[in-house]
Amino acid sequence: MTQARTHVVTAATVPVEAGELFCESAGEGPPVVLLHGGMLDLNMWDEQFSWLAGLGYRVIRYDARGHGRSSTVAGDYAHHDDLHALLTRIDVPCATLVGLSLGARTAIDTAIAHPEVVSGLVLASPGVSGRPFADPYVAHHTAQQLAAMGDPDGAQRFVEHFLRMWVDGPYREPSQVSRALRERLRGSASANVGRHAGGLGAGLPREIGAADRLASIAVPTLVLDGELDSSDISSNAQAIARTVPGARSRRFASTAHMVNLESTRLFNLAVESFLVSTTGRN
Repeated sequence: MTQARTHVVTAATVPVEAGELFCESAGEGPPVVLLHGGMLDLNMWDEQFSWLAGLGYRVIRYDARGHGRSSTVAGDYAHHDDLHALLTRIDVPCATLVGLSLGARTAIDTAIAHPEVVSGLVLASPGVSGRPFADPYVAHHTAQQLAAMGDPDGAQRFVEHFLRMWVDGPYREPSQVSRALRERLRGSASANVGRHAGGLGAGLPREIGAADRLASIAVPTLVLDGELDSSDISSNAQAIARTVPGARSRRFASTAHMVNLESTRLFNLAVESFLVSTTGRN
């Protein structure tokens, strides 16, 4: 893997429809946008952000609406329209989108709704709009989250069930997962719950029903998932790999949902190889 150099990071708050998005950028070259997972923030890409900039890319990461330092949800919105507006505001006509979970879901919706701004897709542990969750493990912890929302002291229980679903996964106990990883993501999720609690139920994300439109995606696509993730995510990854023309896929052993943080070296190698093949940047 190529040795990365350090680059100056530029931060900005970018206006979008009825809100603002906090973003950071670094490096010069073909644009790459990093899209974080739900309940998290742009810091989940710390292991990739400066590294990709050092490889010769203009790397952009931002907090999605209702996350991190971006606006709290105040009405109906669309993550894919927010991304399109952000790229327009920062003068990026076209970019490779690298998304995990909710970020992958946003990347797919953007590739369908605004194909002119997408040059490639890396879809990690992907969500897909229009594909419902069916895994009993996910259903159980989602129900526990809903119960915690009704309890004035339930914030930390809400976060713990998030960690059980999307950090531990259905095949591991918390004791089998890196304590440092769990606490890092607990901190991000807890901060989001505290900062954006007022936006819960204030609006609904508009999506495009990508489940039935995957075959229309016409850019190079790489799908990455972990063998210890939920059956819902595995099914999503398989559907994308099977339906998107020319899509490539890879599964990481001994890894659950957070593939960029649990299998960082292999994840980075896969992303670097994909970017070299699609952008020509060595």
